[in-house]
Amino acid sequence: MKRTKVSAIDVGTTKVCTVMGDIDEKNNVRILGVGIAPSLGLTKGMVVNLNEARESIRDSVRRAERTAGYKVESAYVGVTGRHISSVNNRGAIAISRNDKLVRPEDLKRVLEVARSVEVPNDQKVLHVIPRAYSVDGQDGVKNPVGMHGFRLDVETHIITAAVTSIQNLTKCIRSIGIEIEDLVLEPLASAEAVLAPEERLDGVLLADIGGSATDIAVFKDNAICHTSILPVGGYQITRDISIGLGITYEAAEDIKKKYGNVTPMGNAETTEDRTINVGQQTISLNDLSEIIRARVDELIRLIVMELPQKDYAHFIPSGLVITGGGANLGGMVDMAREITRFPVRLGIPVNLPGVSDALCDPAYATSVGLLLWRIRNNNAQSPHAKGGFRGMVSPLLRLFR
Repeated sequence: MKRTKVSAIDVGTTKVCTVMGDIDEKNNVRILGVGIAPSLGLTKGMVVNLNEARESIRDSVRRAERTAGYKVESAYVGVTGRHISSVNNRGAIAISRNDKLVRPEDLKRVLEVARSVEVPNDQKVLHVIPRAYSVDGQDGVKNPVGMHGFRLDVETHIITAAVTSIQNLTKCIRSIGIEIEDLVLEPLASAEAVLAPEERLDGVLLADIGGSATDIAVFKDNAICHTSILPVGGYQITRDISIGLGITYEAAEDIKKKYGNVTPMGNAETTEDRTINVGQQTISLNDLSEIIRARVDELIRLIVMELPQKDYAHFIPSGLVITGGGANLGGMVDMAREITRFPVRLGIPVNLPGVSDALCDPAYATSVGLLLWRIRNNNAQSPHAKGGFRGMVSPLLRLFR
């Protein structure tokens, strides 16, 4: 059975993860190589030092190549950062042919109309994702090709990004000899790895908590309806620990990973409070927990505020799915459930065959999702492919090509 090689690069603030694999004719993915390297030269999803960022990406790619046994030629690349913005927009065209038959070229035409939104001069369209079509007022049509009608409408979710930020990222990757297959907004990729089809259909809020930002995506009726990037993540929690306990940032990050928990370590009956030694200092784990809890409380409330509707129970009956490296903090899911009063679960990437043991962690949701995005958006039966863009290649990537 023929297998097609595919690679993905997730360039984050704390790590760069390269995943190499192959896909068979039935769209089964096998992981062949994984390379994880510390991230340098990036802040809040944007390149701030080209040389450092390039070397971090090169290191990650080389580690993956050593495991897989072959070179990365091209890859799907995740994009995030505060420069990302989104809007929902509608487009409509007339079907003027005598047979009134909707054809694939009509889908392309109506999407071009829908993407005609005003964007700032420094931004360009990254994704135009069709959410649903309407033929002569009949809503909820997923694939109008072959239907008869006088008018075709489409509702789209349009995502834009800063040209210079994307240009710097693509420059780092291409400078090490790797072509970019597609640029993918990271929460869209993470959703591919951690969300169930029923959640997308019923309504769900996804929060991918990274090192310096939290990526938000809201799905309803099996379509994306809202995306945003919050400038709050694991970095802010570590910084609060460093300031609150009077220790270095590095020491704060270390104890956050080892002992971080939003639930106090003691219990009401014994009032016991465990302590640890950090250099010459003695740190109370209850104090550590209270600092983390305050910041996580704020973060969860900010995530919920991103919902486009306030009737949460009706709008997202599947609740909140938390993923990303920041989701590994002990007790976060329980605390989120306590604050939001709706279902909350931890988003762990689907377990793929091959050398994927290291990827069964919320921190690698985007990395796994980038490979799965390739399947979903190159499959002729997918709603994205029906949108008329072959493989939904990013319009912004076309600009750089």
